This record gives sequence, C-alpha cells and structure tokens, in this order.
Amino acid sequence: MASKPYAEPSIPGEVAPAGQIEPSEPPVPGGLKAEEIEGRSPWYLAYLRLRRNRVALAFGALFIALVLFCLAAPLWANLVADTGPNENHITDTITIGGKETDVVSPEGTPIGPGLHGKYLLGADQNGRDVMVRLMYGGRTSIYIGVMAAFVTTLLAVVIGLAAGYFRGWTDSVLSRVLDVIWAFPVLLLGIALGTALAVGGLKLGPIQIAGDSLWITILIIGLVYVPYMARPIRGEVLALREKEFVEAAVSQGKGSLRIMFSELLPNIVSTIIVFFTLNIANNMLLESALSFLGAGVRPPNSSWGTMIADGYQAIYTAPHLTIIPGLMIVLTVLSLNVFGDGLRDALDPRAKIRLEH
Repeated sequence: MASKPYAEPSIPGEVAPAGQIEPSEPPVPGGLKAEEIEGRSPWYLAYLRLRRNRVALAFGALFIALVLFCLAAPLWANLVADTGPNENHITDTITIGGKETDVVSPEGTPIGPGLHGKYLLGADQNGRDVMVRLMYGGRTSIYIGVMAAFVTTLLAVVIGLAAGYFRGWTDSVLSRVLDVIWAFPVLLLGIALGTALAVGGLKLGPIQIAGDSLWITILIIGLVYVPYMARPIRGEVLALREKEFVEAAVSQGKGSLRIMFSELLPNIVSTIIVFFTLNIANNMLLESALSFLGAGVRPPNSSWGTMIADGYQAIYTAPHLTIIPGLMIVLTVLSLNVFGDGLRDALDPRAKIRLEH
C-alpha cells in the first residue's frame, strides 16, 4: 500500500507512523510521499521547499527582470533614445503630437513622462533622458550591491571561521575589532569613510584607487557590514567546533586550515548564501543613502541614489525625477528581501537569520 503524505503527530512525543519522516527532522513540502524524500540530499529538499514558496519565487523573478532591464541599457540608449546617460539636451526640442516641445522649458522645467520613444520617462534639468539614466544607474547600483556583498562575505567568513575555531586570544582580538565597527552607526561610518577617501582616494602599498572610483564605495559598504555577518558565522562555528566530526578530523591529523575550510565551511554554506542575498539589498540601500548625501557614487558615474539627489530640488515641478528612481530602489530591495526570506526558510526552516542594523 502506498505511504501516506507526512503529517506531524498532534500529541507531543508521539512517534510518527512507519514510512514517514520523524517530526524532529526539517519540515518537507507537504504532499510528498516518503519514498520521494528518502535518499534525497538536503539541497534537493531545500529546492522542493523553495519551489513551493510561490511568493518568494515571484519576487526572485522580479529581481531577475530588474537586472535584465538594467543590462539592456545600451540597447535602449542606442536603438530607441539615441542618447547616452550623460548627454545634455537642454536646448533641444521633441515633436509630441505634431507639436515641437522644449525638452527643458525656458523656466527650467523638464519634460515629463509620456508615450513616446525618446524621453519615455521624461528628462531632467539638464535635458538628459531619465529612462536611459535609470537603466545605467541601475547597473551601477546593482553592481555595487553585489560586489560589496562579495567583499563582506569574504571578510566575514575568514574572520568568523578564525574567531570561532581558534577561540582564545584570536577570538578576543577579532571580536573587539568587530565591536569597534559595530559601535558606529552604519550610515555615519559610511559617510565618514566616503568623505575622507573621496579627496585622495585609497593607497595601500601597490594598490591605488582613485577617489571617484566605484570601488571606493564598494569597499566602504563591504567593510561596514562585516560585523553583522561575521558575528553570526562565529557563533555557528563555535557550536560546530564541539561536534564529533571536528574531533574526528583532528584525530586524523588534519591541519587547522583544512578543518576550517573542508569541514566547517561546508556546514555554514546555507547561512552564507542567505546572508549574501539579504546583504545585497542592504548594500543598495546604503549606497543610495551615501550617494544622496554626496559620499557615495560620484560624477560622471550615476546611480539611483545620485538620481534622487539630482532631482529632489525639483520635487515640486518635476516629481518624476525622484519618484521613479525611488520606486526602482523599493522594488529591488523588496524583491531581494522577500526572496532572501524564502531562501532562508528553504535552506534551514529552523534558522532565524536576520541582518539588522
């Protein structure tokens, strides 16, 4: 007779019937039979859980659509708008309904969104196409968010593994360094570093980065979020350090680095993946705030944050200059957060991973 779908016992301590998953194991998607689950890897079960979370998948698809939208910037600029993101058209005119219309009126008010190829989302005070700048600015914002997440992840994993595995004075020194960074509000620390490095850039031996380089913003954002990822990783490594498989690895004569990267690291990969996803959203928010305040992306580069900074002075006469990039930030961050929550529930349903600041 076919096995029944798994149903959790209603009485505490009750043993699940034969052929069904014990309630102590991570939950599996309902409607699956025991023989469909038996022998499956944890990654496959996570895939099944994520596949059933239609909300998370929908928002994940939304993020992919936004990325593709931004990647198509050169196509739109060359084939439709016929202009670049930094080209001024303040004295140009456009034909709308058979009538010549100034891109920027003599009073300084730019044209608004309309149903026409060029200036689909209107123009800014300098006559630049908002649609083109939105797509190119999105490329910058997403690029900074992803690359800063890589920087944060790399530093946090190394620090968390070293502090949790070696413990003792290594843990004390690294934890105090993290506490110092943790003590500063993220935005204030980012503003201080961004303002300081914007003048002379960054010079570390043979490494020299100009003050207007995107990598200045990437490194700043990647650094300030390290404690928020390294501390949870350190906690997990401290717990795993006492497990039997680590003792077995030590008894086999494996070195510390081999144990950390071949034994401990694979056991925290799910945590790292979830943190990485959620961190991208936080990075994009911080980049927008820094760019709005003049401590992030600098001209001639543009991002959604710089677009808001450029347009807020004309909020009454041309509200589309701030509303449109602001809406893009909201959609991107929302899609990443919802998908990240679904990914966390899929990879480890009992985990309570949060990235707060």
